[in-house]
Amino acid sequence: MLMKGISLRGLEVFEALSATGSVAQAAERTGLSQPAVSQQLRNLETALGVALVDHGRRPMQLTPAGRSFLMRTQAVLGQLRLAQNELTVMDLTHLSQLNLGVIDDFDNDLTPQLVTILAENMSRCRFKLVTAPSHEIMQSMVDRHLHIAIAASPGTAVPGVFEYPLVHDPFVLVAPRGKAREAGSTEALMSALPMLRYDRDQMIGRQIEAHLSRLKLDFAERFEIGAHLSLMTLVARGVGWSITTPLGYMRAARVHDRIEAHPLPIKPFSRTISLFAAADWADRVPRDVARTMRQLVSDLVITPAQRQLPWLEGKLHLLDGD
Repeated sequence: MLMKGISLRGLEVFEALSATGSVAQAAERTGLSQPAVSQQLRNLETALGVALVDHGRRPMQLTPAGRSFLMRTQAVLGQLRLAQNELTVMDLTHLSQLNLGVIDDFDNDLTPQLVTILAENMSRCRFKLVTAPSHEIMQSMVDRHLHIAIAASPGTAVPGVFEYPLVHDPFVLVAPRGKAREAGSTEALMSALPMLRYDRDQMIGRQIEAHLSRLKLDFAERFEIGAHLSLMTLVARGVGWSITTPLGYMRAARVHDRIEAHPLPIKPFSRTISLFAAADWADRVPRDVARTMRQLVSDLVITPAQRQLPWLEGKLHLLDGD
């Protein structure tokens, strides 16, 4: 039993306050009034017997106890949200076949979670999962080999395919740990070390090259790598720097001790991760899958990424569905 004064609403308020540093913004996030937000926080601090927030600073900042408690709070709320998804997920019992494609950026944790939820709701369905880069996923949609897909948006309408935006994924600079500080700035680093490019056959590679071309930025043509984790490993070994997104950075967790992400020192740009569905596919199913996917991305990708890289707040975020 939770001690008196600790409530689910109080934990949600604390999570919102830690992310925004503002009572007003926390109230907007939680749908409560500002006095109610302040009261929930007071109740939580009283129940725990410690100050979670430094009330004398603006924006509010967490105390050491608050930072420790936040990790537990996010873990608890994340599990509750996943459980809620599993209970309220779509009814797929009527489907006889579902071919699903998912961008390989999610193949560490998120895709297995999504597949588990779907499988539990497809008792009579023949299910096929494909994980691949976005350009391959989208081609499979065009060729009608997939019913639903989750991939980076090409930015233009695809004939016969409906799009449901999920995530705004900004591009970031990834460098060997400590090298930007040694160079004096990220701009200096970009001149001191070679650029490690994505394969231009991939959608992400084409998007990056198009943006650099618009800005009339030209970097030596030395490395063009097709495999994302190989690219991040080369960065970790100090070979050069690269441009990727928070989703790509989080996927490379095994080399996080040797790489670091920075805001781009050039004009910012981003990509959109969307759910795509064949035009003749039932509307309810893709909308329900999209809703579940947004919650999984929030809990398993966005929250951990913003905890590790606080400057992503407001940049890496969900996109509302219709």
